[in-house]
This record gives sequence, structure tokens and C-alpha cells, in this order.
Amino acid sequence: MWRGRTSTTTMSVEVERKFVCNADTLKTLEKIGAVCLGQRQFCDQYFDTPTFKLTLRDLWLRKRKECWELKCPTAVNEEKETSGERSKAAALCSRYKEITNLPEIQLRVKEVLKDVCEDRETETSRSQEDEAWLSRMNLVCFAEFTTMRRSFTVEEEGVQIDLDQADFGYSVGEIEVLVPEGGDVPSALEKIKRTADMLGLTGDQRVEGKMSVYLKRNYPEHYAKLLSEHVL
Repeated sequence: MWRGRTSTTTMSVEVERKFVCNADTLKTLEKIGAVCLGQRQFCDQYFDTPTFKLTLRDLWLRKRKECWELKCPTAVNEEKETSGERSKAAALCSRYKEITNLPEIQLRVKEVLKDVCEDRETETSRSQEDEAWLSRMNLVCFAEFTTMRRSFTVEEEGVQIDLDQADFGYSVGEIEVLVPEGGDVPSALEKIKRTADMLGLTGDQRVEGKMSVYLKRNYPEHYAKLLSEHVL
């Protein structure tokens, strides 16, 4: 039975560090006393315009199990990072605002795509609703894959560890803390650093996420454009 985290707000900040999974990861989790929350499988679909107007702005529109989410970058310089080891650890983490309220998502996407949106009203049934607003904003699915996820918690309050296996043959681990909008992001970064130390994670380079690897393997042109815009 799945007992993972569920979001109770329509806006939060996801602070996350990815890491390489290996044969010893489960043993390490057991050694540090991590508690398994369960396992689940889900399919993700990502949407953008044919010219990548969203992703080239580091905006990620996703549908998972009939729920929509828009991930938007946060301003790292607002976090008042210190220099030294703390700063290095923070550089290994990503921060994204997560919007889960569909009307707000549609408003934000429309603002970005105002030059391509069609302002026509169409009567649609509930089953056609998704296709209708996506069509009006010229949005198409550019990525779709399934993930098998095992989730764990540790003693650090609010920290979740996910081990993901994507159906295109890529495995990655994630240490994640969700922070309410306007919350204490530096504290979340500290929690992630302590958890990473417990897991014995080393290295000073970010580990690629599922989307980066998926695009690199399947859509190298899109991947190259995101690299050139320093999104990935």
C-alpha cells in the first residue's frame, strides 16, 4: 500500500538533490534506519509548444495520474547562500516552485504563450477538457515515460528519499524536501546535505534527472537547445 507524501497546498517549493543509485543503496538506507513508505508506478506526460516555448524558459508542464503540475524555477540568489561547503552542497540541489491548481497553471502558461494562444471559446465535455485547453495553447506531448518508485523517510523531518527506475532504462535517486512558498529554503538545503552525508554521497557534479536522460537519448535536438539556454 502506498503511503507517500501528498501535497495539501497548490503552491510549494521542491528542493531536491539527485544521486546515483547502485547495488549498495538499499543496504545503506537500511543501515541509517530509513523507513520504506511503499512502492508505486506512474506515467508522466510533459507538454510544450512545438518550438519549446515553455521548457526553454525552464517551465515544465506535467500530467501525472490525471493531475496537472507546473514546475517553475526559483531565484537562487534570494536564498542568501554562504560560501564554502554549504554553498557547494546547495549547488548540487535544484529548486522549483510547484503549482498544482489547474486554473492557475492555465493562467501562467497562457501569459507565457500569449502570442500563440487562440482566444476562441469552445463547448467541451469534461472528457474533452484537457484536449481543448491544450489545443488552444498549441501544446503537445513531447515526452512520456513510466517510473517505478520506492520511497523512504529518514529521521530528518520532512525529508523523503525516492529511488526511481524509468522504463527507458535509467535509475536515479532523489533526496527531496517540500517547502511552503515563502518558507525556509536554506533549512531544507541543510537537511538535504545532512541526509546526503548519511548516505555517503560524494562528488561535486549534479546527477542528471530522468528528463535530461530521456531527451538526450530520444530528442537530441531539444536537449541541445536546453543546454544552449543553460536550462540543463
